[in-house]
Amino acid sequence: MIMLPMLRRALFAALFILPALPAHAEVAFQQITSPKGISAWLVEDYSVPIVTIRFSFMGGTSQDPEGKEGLANLMTYMFDEGAGDLTSEPFQIALDTAGAEMGFAADLDAVHGSMRMLADQRDESLALLKLAIESPRFDVEAVDRMRDMALSDLIAAAQDPSTEANRLWTETLYGDHPYARPIAGTVETVTALTPDDLRAFHKAMFARDNLYVGIVGAISADEAAATLDLLFGNLPQQPDLTPVSDIVPTYGQSLKIDYDLPQTAIYLAYPGIKRDDPDFLAASLMNQILGGDSFTSRLTAELREKRGLTYNIGSSLQTFEHADALIIGTATRTTEALAIIEDVVAEMATNGPTEAELAAVKKYAIGSYAINELASSSTIARTLVGLQMKGLGINYVSDRTRQIEAITLDQVKAVAARLLGTKPTVLMLGPKS
Repeated sequence: MIMLPMLRRALFAALFILPALPAHAEVAFQQITSPKGISAWLVEDYSVPIVTIRFSFMGGTSQDPEGKEGLANLMTYMFDEGAGDLTSEPFQIALDTAGAEMGFAADLDAVHGSMRMLADQRDESLALLKLAIESPRFDVEAVDRMRDMALSDLIAAAQDPSTEANRLWTETLYGDHPYARPIAGTVETVTALTPDDLRAFHKAMFARDNLYVGIVGAISADEAAATLDLLFGNLPQQPDLTPVSDIVPTYGQSLKIDYDLPQTAIYLAYPGIKRDDPDFLAASLMNQILGGDSFTSRLTAELREKRGLTYNIGSSLQTFEHADALIIGTATRTTEALAIIEDVVAEMATNGPTEAELAAVKKYAIGSYAINELASSSTIARTLVGLQMKGLGINYVSDRTRQIEAITLDQVKAVAARLLGTKPTVLMLGPKS
């Protein structure tokens, strides 16, 4: 699903806020393989006595069967609600006693899990995580309680006009593709979910061949390898996933939802680019110049700085397993902003960036990477898993600077014309004009 950016941010909030690594810490990636053949990436760091593990099972909410939307999402509510011989309350007390923090979340393409634990309580913490991964209980009482919570969230979301906007947006872009299905499900589908549905879904998705793992902290390579076998060694080798096809979103559509809001939210969807495309980094630089996360982007300069039409505007490349897009989003008091956005985009598509803009954005892209991706044990663990899921090599971080420096102005101009020359799908949510 290519989601509306501000909605997506809310759904994909970080599981934990972890202590930042010291500035002098050396972030050295290691590839390890367990005796049972399970691979992971590791960063050893003994500056604080904490171990963080993050893992992802490919599949995600796009595996929700039709009519059972919300299944993956509800499953992620259940992993601290009892496992093995521990029911909900004893399991959570054991987590507290061990001083461990455990979390799960689902997105379109994967179910993600993580645990932060004290190094001297690692055995107790890992024993609980192993139970959660291998044998969640899905007891009726706990399922009913968590389902009621999920239903309360759905009922509250139904009062938010952005929920209807997101439904219209995804259905327009994707038709009947699984990416168009609601991640959290509907009141009807979530009400009908059963513990057996959860058990079957867990059994189908949690396997070793669709698993990516990152480990950061006070743990050696040998200890980390043993941890892999402890946590995942008893899972089946192969998942039982339903094939999901790639899809090209539908562009050129114009959507309008009238709602009495103080501002109009405007979203535009242009074609994106696959992560393994040779021009991906060139596209990333172009996007940063167009509407990236700095006040120097063209869209910010034209709409916020020059005209005062919006407080915030941005563009982003959204890259999923089966679809991609470039999304522009803002909220403004006037629909005049749409024409200005389209003019800025047309200028970029026709003439591309300048040499000065490209030189500046290269410096920003190189310098900001460590801040965004390697600033804490949680972001490092996320980066370790993310790079593996994208098929990037373990030397990507060191190679990335050289690759960015080699990008030419002609490459960026070409990719700007390629992505921005298409008439976008536009959604406007706000007062009737």
